[in-house]
Amino acid sequence: MSFTHFNDSGRAYMVEVTEKDDTSRTAVASGIITMKPETIQAIQNERIKKGDVLSVAQIAGIMGAKKTSELIPMCHQLMLTGVDLRFKIETHCILIEAEVKTVGKTGVEMEALTAVSTAALTIYDMCKAIDKEMVIGQITLLKKSGGKSGDYLKEGLK
Repeated sequence: MSFTHFNDSGRAYMVEVTEKDDTSRTAVASGIITMKPETIQAIQNERIKKGDVLSVAQIAGIMGAKKTSELIPMCHQLMLTGVDLRFKIETHCILIEAEVKTVGKTGVEMEALTAVSTAALTIYDMCKAIDKEMVIGQITLLKKSGGKSGDYLKEGLK
């Protein structure tokens, strides 16, 4: 098996994508932040002193997607054509889903995963004064489309 992120000297390098075709690409990722029911209520009732938690997390997720290549060493800088986040509030957690789109030579899976991670970290930051026991987890790629490798759908999803 050959690794694509190593040059002839065995050192890391960014994969060359110049000759790849531009295609429409989409990725959807999700994650969960678990917290106390009282924290969920404080978010819903806008009683968090730092402000509207989900609005700030929305913006943070978009910014995270846009900054992915600055955070993850081997990621290419991409011109994103769309980033959206959705939040579903449950009794003990908030489900986070990010959808990222581009037209380009490489996919946006890392951007979608970074968007979810950044949104979850923002929720944690904004609520940590009242709940230090929050847990961020289950960050995963749900699906992707476009590119040479084709479409992917996480097992168990329709």
